[in-house]
Amino acid sequence: MTSDVEEPGAAPPAPPAQAEAVFGDSLPKARRYAELLADDGVRRGLIGPREVPRLWERHLINCAVVEELIPEGAEVVDIGSGAGLPGLVLGLMRPDIRMILLEPLLRRTVFLDEAVEILELSNVVVRRGRAEEAHGELLTDFVTARAVAPLPRLAGWALPLLRKDGSLLALKGEQAEAELAAGRKDVSQMRPSVSDVIRVGRGKVDPATTVVRVTVTSDGGPPAPAGSQKARGGKKKRGRKR
Repeated sequence: MTSDVEEPGAAPPAPPAQAEAVFGDSLPKARRYAELLADDGVRRGLIGPREVPRLWERHLINCAVVEELIPEGAEVVDIGSGAGLPGLVLGLMRPDIRMILLEPLLRRTVFLDEAVEILELSNVVVRRGRAEEAHGELLTDFVTARAVAPLPRLAGWALPLLRKDGSLLALKGEQAEAELAAGRKDVSQMRPSVSDVIRVGRGKVDPATTVVRVTVTSDGGPPAPAGSQKARGGKKKRGRKR
């Protein structure tokens, strides 16, 4: 007779030597988060069991080094947070930033809420919803995303959330340059911006993390969708409000 109860995920591997250099004093919280991903994350289908042996290099450190691009005290919205990559990683290692984890699926927001409570992250807020639903409500310095959508679609969700000189930081793979080249015109038509591909974490993670950065150069964004709070003349909310 087959049991309906899922077995726990495997224990995560010990952090590699570079994890201490990357996470510093936040390493204990990063280790606890790795345990959550390997156990509850696998149970709930948020990550595959095959990802557990490579949690540190492929996921945690890969996301953590993006903090090099985020100045002190910034506000950040992580769209399509999923299991918390990269938003929760950045929030746990940078208590100076204000992080909103924006995720539409209930089972994922439940996990994120639990993780935020367990890790005691007072600077991180979980919000259930889609990025396009937050247009006209959230306004932030940075938007992060990892494995969410092709660049033009992602930019359509992200750019209206950014203040002038704010940046979308999209974690991409080996085809980042080609993806940007193909989508640059569409992205710039959505909102005036400058775009580039940068690699962060050299010497800390191999390969270095590839980020497509789109920095907006205009005030405001595209008009708020019909029926949104801003379009109705409602009061605009700031990212820190719950």
